[in-house]
Amino acid sequence: MSQTESFLDSAQVSQCESDVKRSKSRSRLGLLVTGVVGGSLVALYAAAAPFVAPALRKVCLPFVPATSAQVENVLKVLRARSGTLVDIGSGDGRIVIAAAKHGFQASGFELNPWLVWYSRYKAWREGVHRSTSFYISDLWKVSFAQYSNVVIFGVPQMMDQLELKLAKELPRTAKVVACRFPFPTWVPERTAGEGIDTVWVYDTRTFKSHLQQEVTRNTVPQQEDTPDLHT
Repeated sequence: MSQTESFLDSAQVSQCESDVKRSKSRSRLGLLVTGVVGGSLVALYAAAAPFVAPALRKVCLPFVPATSAQVENVLKVLRARSGTLVDIGSGDGRIVIAAAKHGFQASGFELNPWLVWYSRYKAWREGVHRSTSFYISDLWKVSFAQYSNVVIFGVPQMMDQLELKLAKELPRTAKVVACRFPFPTWVPERTAGEGIDTVWVYDTRTFKSHLQQEVTRNTVPQQEDTPDLHT
């Protein structure tokens, strides 16, 4: 074999080895990129899933943050009110925190523990942790008898059941503010906002009176027609 042929063979071998190394390098880089992207997606899902998971088991109520306009409308209709306030399905705590900043002793009930922990941290950061409370609880297992102001971001499937619960538990001086969806049979005393930012305000005395009338109507026995014996 001539020196020229030997040199060409060596060059070809070196080129092949170089190509193999580049191929392996690209393969490792591809695996690294895939791992980073996959890990990021898993981390993102792990962080986001608790915030979008259903907050109430009896009725599927996913967490949808209140808009700034909704928060403002709630505070607007409760401007002349004071005392205790509860946000049913409090999510990330923004209604409770805003109410506390306006003088309410505010509480939130939320089934999702991640959202409750985040709300507590947010209240501490906003400086209202002494006038706020957040509880991990199912709304159907809690009594709201101690609250004079109630805020609810509900869905239509739950509103009829919630009507009965609140009518039985709330004091006659309480006000109820429904956001996004009104109660099906109660008549609001006023509304504020428009579209998805609309809020409906209900007076407890009104719907308690209606409930009492309904109970009375159902418990009073109907008089049956009886034959007149004197004719």
